Amino acid sequence: MTDLAGASWRKSTRSGGSGGDCVEVADNLPGVVGVRDSKDPTGPALAFVPAAWAAFVGGVREQRPG
Repeated sequence: MTDLAGASWRKSTRSGGSGGDCVEVADNLPGVVGVRDSKDPTGPALAFVPAAWAAFVGGVREQRPG
């Protein structure tokens, strides 16, 4: 299990201020990127190697309309 105890969580700037369905990302830890549901901060989190996270984000950016 990956230790995310020192994670510094942040929401996307595209999340808006309504506090709706958001994810939070922690990319301050060496060798791991954490992702969790902002509505359940004490719940489970996913852990990705940085290269996998970068590939995911790159794919999302390619699919985003203009």
